[in-house]
Amino acid sequence: MENFNFYSPTEFVFGKGMEAQCGKCVKKYGGTKVLIHYGSGSVVRSGLLDRVKKSLEEENIAYVELGGVQPNPRDTKIYEGIELCRKEKVDFILSVGGGSCIDSSKAIALGVPYDGDFWDFYGTGKPVEKALPIGTVLTIAAAGSEGSGASVVTKEEGMLKRDTGSDLLRPRFSVLNPELTCTLPAYQTACGATDIMAHVFERYFTNTKEVEITDRLCEGILLTMIKETPRVIADPDNYEARANIMWAGTVAHNDIVGVGRSQDWNSHAIEHELSGLYDCAHGAGLAVVMPSWMEFVYKHDVMRFAQMAVRVFGCQMNFAEPEVTAMEGIKAFRRFLHSIGMPINFEELGAKEEDIPVLVKKLGIKDKTWGFQPLSSADAGEILKIAAHAKVEE
Repeated sequence: MENFNFYSPTEFVFGKGMEAQCGKCVKKYGGTKVLIHYGSGSVVRSGLLDRVKKSLEEENIAYVELGGVQPNPRDTKIYEGIELCRKEKVDFILSVGGGSCIDSSKAIALGVPYDGDFWDFYGTGKPVEKALPIGTVLTIAAAGSEGSGASVVTKEEGMLKRDTGSDLLRPRFSVLNPELTCTLPAYQTACGATDIMAHVFERYFTNTKEVEITDRLCEGILLTMIKETPRVIADPDNYEARANIMWAGTVAHNDIVGVGRSQDWNSHAIEHELSGLYDCAHGAGLAVVMPSWMEFVYKHDVMRFAQMAVRVFGCQMNFAEPEVTAMEGIKAFRRFLHSIGMPINFEELGAKEEDIPVLVKKLGIKDKTWGFQPLSSADAGEILKIAAHAKVEE
């Protein structure tokens, strides 16, 4: 295990009806004027936005609103939010929605006190030195942004999807009420589940040795998702299954399962170009990319993939030919994704094989990536070719 620092200061307020605590939480963390940032009209139709406003009003906290966040959140809405916050002298941002809304809120939070273009921080490694505090009311279990310092947004010019990260962007608090996810369509629920599993796999496939504790934590989350996702698809109102998935989404990405070990993130980088170009759901893109990445790299450490196959998917270990076990695990993962309604190839996703050179070029790999197995541009192209023709195998 490698040396590490782990910092996760977010306060999680979990359970039924806990959105009523928003006003108290904002006050606790010093907010006096709030930007309520949200996505579509679902938070309005459900009455959630009104409940959040009421909680702020009960604590005499002023607020302004900015709705309209899209999936794969756009820079145009972020610029609008930055301007509004400066004009209204907002000192706290409250995101009411899923990962896209939270990521947009984080971009606004770092952009308000910055003299330049907020985009300077995305895809560049430029350190964030100052940001407004944010809180979240989560409505989708998926991205884990409610407990992480990461933000992924899209620049409309060129449809570039890029990320940044800083502990300054970790929410001060996050309200997690599993009831708020019960009305999600099955497809959106499955996309979220896929994203959660991908966040774990990006950490699980590591070159660091002797990381048994975080291996077991990773495997526990993956087993939970395999159990609970079909349950909520069959019964959307299953609160206990929703609760397990919601908390899994948070611990999958606040890095508790990633400390002390090298990580990968190449599947996410490749997928960002898919959802950037086609505006598909991030989880759906990951369902196509991640098993294909696994097929391409598994020989780099066959025994780690065999371990995943045995511990997570219940495959039998073939000690004479561990490669067979490793591939059985990859096939089982793809079968699971297909069983919950996820696409597993380009045709099902709505992508085009002829666009692979464009996708690879947008990745911008200069030499090789870092990660579990560093990838060249040619490697990324081969992974996308596997993804284009992937199929479910027994």
